Amino acid sequence: MTRSTPHAEHASNMVIYIALAGNILVAISKFIAAAITGSSAMLSEGVHSVVDCINEILLLYGVHRSRNRPDRTHPIGYGREVYFWSFVVGLLILTFGAGVSVYEGVMHIVEPRPIESPHVTYIVLALAFLFEGFSWLFTLRKFRGNRPYSALFRMIVHSKDPPTFIVLLEDSAALLGLLIAFAGVYLSVALDNPVLDGAASILIGITLALTALLVARETKGLLIGEAAGSDIRDSIVELAESTAGVARVNGLITVQTAPQEITVAMSLEFADALRVPELEAIVMTLENKIQQAHPEVATLFIKPQSNEQYERFKPEDDPGYIEP
Repeated sequence: MTRSTPHAEHASNMVIYIALAGNILVAISKFIAAAITGSSAMLSEGVHSVVDCINEILLLYGVHRSRNRPDRTHPIGYGREVYFWSFVVGLLILTFGAGVSVYEGVMHIVEPRPIESPHVTYIVLALAFLFEGFSWLFTLRKFRGNRPYSALFRMIVHSKDPPTFIVLLEDSAALLGLLIAFAGVYLSVALDNPVLDGAASILIGITLALTALLVARETKGLLIGEAAGSDIRDSIVELAESTAGVARVNGLITVQTAPQEITVAMSLEFADALRVPELEAIVMTLENKIQQAHPEVATLFIKPQSNEQYERFKPEDDPGYIEP
């Protein structure tokens, strides 16, 4: 069984470490500003940054746990630890980040307090935007690569690497939250209406809730078992069909077990005249071809089977490969 490539793990970890460092600095500055000014939106932003710090620690823990070698109780490894902790992160954003922000906003509307020393808030928001912006740009470049910005949302939906796109979504929500906090503080001071600061806190909570729902939706599919990309599935089928001695690819099932790990099971029909030693040699050749073309294939099962037998026992709604 192969494991995630060190380069891929290092890149993913660097994104998380940079985001964690930025959020720690931002959280400290936000809480200091909230204590000085009494701003509800700034307090919500401080809670938001603390939740982000906890999330990054959990993501690092999930990445660490996913490196554990397979054993008797987990024969395909612990790769899905990344997906589990990513799902937990989505729940934390929703419950603590969004929940506390909305609660704080409602309380500030019920009992409004004027903001003191708003210039302190502006300075902290500017510094926070600088820190978050650096983390956001770094993560965006790592995640997007050379692909166009128009494909960004589709990349998030189809990504198999939750830690990276979660950090990107968190940073995006953080930048939007900072803009909302600035607007709330500025308008509450300019219009002498502290209720607007509480309204900004509620808007920050709604922003976090939408982010959390997107994170939970995307990580849930990976957690319960999601197929590898169609390009990888088609490539594996082509490799099998081009191997001498393989008469037909009956079916193919792929499961993404970690960001850089895939389990593959395939049913193949071989030429009738082949003997057992020849079958073994063909299977070894095919395994080597797949491993060279797709090192992320960590586990590969090949079942020699006639097409008639496969058709007889396959599920009525076959999730495997369907011939064009």
